[in-house]
Amino acid sequence: MSSITTPSDENSAARLEFWRDTVSRNFVPLEIVPRQGPYFHAQLRIARVGAVQVSVITTPPHTARTRRRPGSDASDHVKVSLQLTGHCVLTQGDHQAELKPGELAVYDTRHPYTLDTDRPGRSLALMFPRAMLRMPDRDLARVTATSVSCRDGLGTVVRPFLHGLARQVDELESLGTPRLADNVVDLVGTLLAEHTGADRTPRHDDGRQVLTRRILAYMEQRLAEPELGPDQIAAAHHISRRYLYKLLAEHGYTVSGWIREHRLARCRRDLADPTLVQLPVGAIGSRWGFPGPAHFSHAFKTAYGISPSEARPAR
Repeated sequence: MSSITTPSDENSAARLEFWRDTVSRNFVPLEIVPRQGPYFHAQLRIARVGAVQVSVITTPPHTARTRRRPGSDASDHVKVSLQLTGHCVLTQGDHQAELKPGELAVYDTRHPYTLDTDRPGRSLALMFPRAMLRMPDRDLARVTATSVSCRDGLGTVVRPFLHGLARQVDELESLGTPRLADNVVDLVGTLLAEHTGADRTPRHDDGRQVLTRRILAYMEQRLAEPELGPDQIAAAHHISRRYLYKLLAEHGYTVSGWIREHRLARCRRDLADPTLVQLPVGAIGSRWGFPGPAHFSHAFKTAYGISPSEARPAR
């Protein structure tokens, strides 16, 4: 865990530049504009648990916006922010969310956003590779920059859990495990799915929904098989490849994209497991169906922004 505080012995311009550099290195490149007075004092406490970055941010009133329009080189990460104290307004694309204590919002770091705070405040930020969320792009787009309440429904379970992370951020790196990282993202993903209605089974065409769930379960069980592909999946369910593509497209996936994403998630979990540290990187890719080390390394770095070796815990 590291704690970063704006230096008190610098002038206002130097403190502001220090904070701009800090948030840009740990999140995305941001421009910071103070809203009240020349004195800017902020703090960032940050811990990394597996592939999840957990941060508690304390700031005075300010406006933060992306310095450049993220392009193909932008990190493919999701940022989830829970307002602990204070008040802020998040704008991204056509959506705008007003966040009060106990409300959270999700950002897509591939696209520009603006954050306005009109009073001192504190927030918990979770940042992790988008692939970990296992949410189709269309559902992520629907929930991005919308206010998600943690005062009812599943939020009443998620809120105390996230508050606990904020309280224990100083100890998370020594206490946390790769499984904790998975659990954090799974819990947040379930809350977002509840918010979008993605977990509700439609009343019409139940047969298609049942078939789709069977197909997804079939693929999940056979991720380790290198030959897993559209022909095998379609034949096992007595449907055409074209119909298989259509069913998965309704959930925002291609067949190969779904398989690759879930294989990489399994590999990431195994790479972070200290009990598997003696297993070569290539062997982990192979055990989850990747045809060779070079192919696995390229796919992993494209998805997570780091190489498989960098995802392993320090010995």
